[in-house]
Amino acid sequence: MRLFMTLRQTHSTPVAAAKAGISQATGYRLQADPTLPSQKKTPRSRRRPDPLADIFDTEVVPLLRSSPGIRPVAVYEELMRRHPDLGTGIRRTLERRMRAWKAEHGPEQEVIFRQTHTPGKMGLSDFTAMGKLGVTVAGEPLDHRLYHFRLAYSGFEHAHVVLGGESYVALAEGLQNALWTLGGVPREHRTDSLSAAFKNLEKSTQADLTDRVDTLCRHYGMTPTRNNKGVAHENGSIESPNGHLKRAIEDALVMRGSRDFEDLTAYRRFIDEIVGRINARNAKRIDVERASLKPLPARRTTDYEEVTLRVTSSGGFTLRKVFYTVPSRLIGHQLRVRLYDDRLELFLGGSTLMTLPRGRASSSGSHGHVVNYHHVIHSLRKKPMALMGLVYRDQLFPRRAFRDMFAVLLEQTGEKAACRMTVDLLALAHDRGCEAELAAQIEEDLRQNRPPDMAVLRALFAPSDEALPQVEVKMADLSSYDQLVSSAAPAEEVAA
Repeated sequence: MRLFMTLRQTHSTPVAAAKAGISQATGYRLQADPTLPSQKKTPRSRRRPDPLADIFDTEVVPLLRSSPGIRPVAVYEELMRRHPDLGTGIRRTLERRMRAWKAEHGPEQEVIFRQTHTPGKMGLSDFTAMGKLGVTVAGEPLDHRLYHFRLAYSGFEHAHVVLGGESYVALAEGLQNALWTLGGVPREHRTDSLSAAFKNLEKSTQADLTDRVDTLCRHYGMTPTRNNKGVAHENGSIESPNGHLKRAIEDALVMRGSRDFEDLTAYRRFIDEIVGRINARNAKRIDVERASLKPLPARRTTDYEEVTLRVTSSGGFTLRKVFYTVPSRLIGHQLRVRLYDDRLELFLGGSTLMTLPRGRASSSGSHGHVVNYHHVIHSLRKKPMALMGLVYRDQLFPRRAFRDMFAVLLEQTGEKAACRMTVDLLALAHDRGCEAELAAQIEEDLRQNRPPDMAVLRALFAPSDEALPQVEVKMADLSSYDQLVSSAAPAEEVAA
């Protein structure tokens, strides 16, 4: 209409209408009355009486003034209790009316101030739970979370699979892996309040954990900072990317067609590939930020906790409510244990002994067990009935076939025979190194509903004659001993 009225100043109505792209009739109508159709409409009146007219100002507003954070559903339920005749259809009307009132008369809300990030200044760490993705390893659900590191400016990311909860060990290992992968160090490092890591810890232990995190940052020349407890947007440069990363992992799992992985290494490789693709998209900005990063120190610092424990007569030790077995020759010795997120490294003095997978107590609080039957089978042979009431019996069986066979034998042969035969099966697997092959034979016996024949199994897994070395023993001629004695006699006489 504005174009037509402008053209009408220098052209006739038909010409102005043609140039404006409207009909002549519309042109004459606009010339007679330039008011738009939308401006001619009278406001629509209410189609039904206002159900809140008599109670909103007298009952709802006082509630909003006294309790600004009250939920609309709570007010709705209270009104329905006071006025049953209102009807359930008022809920949306009430919600809109309360929202409009708060916009005009409600309290001030917190304002989020968007920040300008400079290269090389800020790195952020956070943990994110992954249980809802339904990832399994070898068919077993994987209870885990991700440690997530990100540079605020370039968006460089690093993710590390954490098997336990939030802890200093998980933070130290994940952060150091991220920095050494990046090849440099930002000037500041921000975390949340670490409330999950502090959960159920004594104040002295909380202070020690804080000091250790600060010491870790000082080793890399970073200034440690923390956002206020419960204020997630202060860590916003990583809170939102947490969601993006989880959605990217979810999409990749869907495209993969399976959420089961052969082992933990395969799953970690899968996560690394996804993070690598994200970093590839930000490669130019990452290269720019790398030039502003501080250099790495000469070496990494500790990313483990170290404790000293004594091996008990039970053939193991208990750490963090988990019992671990070790070779029985270590009973009575003190071991240094380095506790990582996914493993334990054992030392006797300065000598490295072995590495054990880390176990965790159940969510119900009961103790966990990490048991290796090779460590105890020599004693179990002498006391097979100990298997019956063994506290870690289910964890002792290296494969499910052994456990299933023990259950069947209990039903068919009784406790004594079942314990004896099961111990014989474990001993055979230990002596001949045939755990997987023996498990396959046991599964076949279970399918055939027959007890294992130990004589047949020992013959089946006996070493072949060709594998045995041929040893020839040559007996010495006894006359050589007479020669030795006779040659030694003159020397003794001379000495006398």
